[in-house]
Amino acid sequence: MKSTVIIPNYNGIKFIEKCMKALEKETSTEYGICVVDNGSTDGSKEWVEGNCPYAQVISLSENTGFCGAVNAGIEAAKTPYVILLNNDTEVEYGFVKALEEALERRKNSFSVSAKMVDLNKPELLDGAGDLYCALGWAFARGKGKQVAGNYEKEEEIFSACGGAVIYRKEVLEDIGTFDSNHFAYLEDCDLGYRAQIFGYRNYYTPSAVVRHAGSGVSGSKHNEFKVSLSSQNSIYLIYKNMPFLQILLNLPFLIPGFLVKYLFFIKKGLGHTYRKGIGKGIRLCFSEEGKKHKITFSWRYFPNYIRIQWKLWINTVYRFMG
Repeated sequence: MKSTVIIPNYNGIKFIEKCMKALEKETSTEYGICVVDNGSTDGSKEWVEGNCPYAQVISLSENTGFCGAVNAGIEAAKTPYVILLNNDTEVEYGFVKALEEALERRKNSFSVSAKMVDLNKPELLDGAGDLYCALGWAFARGKGKQVAGNYEKEEEIFSACGGAVIYRKEVLEDIGTFDSNHFAYLEDCDLGYRAQIFGYRNYYTPSAVVRHAGSGVSGSKHNEFKVSLSSQNSIYLIYKNMPFLQILLNLPFLIPGFLVKYLFFIKKGLGHTYRKGIGKGIRLCFSEEGKKHKITFSWRYFPNYIRIQWKLWINTVYRFMG
């Protein structure tokens, strides 16, 4: 058995049954399943325990966020690979095997992201891996585009979406797992960024397909919970992964990038929430907990920083012309 599928769950009764039943049909390879419950109160944990005897269930007493849940699953996994899967997804046949084979094709790979399609509009993409740009924006490649004719080859990406991804566990043990300071949102981009600093690569494969409802727990694309956390984490991600001189280099991009976001959320009636989130992010960076997780610059990895910076510029162009 090569992989353990880890499913973080928090009050996912609306989705968990279809998610698990889709995995039951996934008979192309042997794998383990671990559902990590974040203190659900809607009966979803009990449903898994009563209907899925093949699945390991880890019960947490409170909601530790995406990061806390998947870290618990990663720690419990005994396989060389771990696959993260959102509870609001339904995998297509061959999903696990396709991820494993894509990971094994490249010795320098840390992660491989699946092809995510919109559960309610299966002709549209939900994402083909994630990119991060010099504006301080993370975004899903191809979101909203037609599935047919788009993103049909394996290629390198900036980071894998944590909703459907395979990781090498030995690399996680080397560079660290998810930073719990994120709680949720941008934690997967942070991990992919960190892996690149240490010389690993992230890829996308179109062979592993999963249908994704999107915002299954938070309830909508833009809400106070999501905007507050994502704005906080957007600041923290930069502080953690960029050396001071690289931050200065990117300021001409970062300042207008954050300003555009702020104006966007003002129009959505969430400007105050976004501004407060930015403030929380700055305070987190100066806190002892934040400082503890900052990546210490090393000249040994200087070529990797150059490569990442080039990607940040290229992805900025791609964001508007891709």
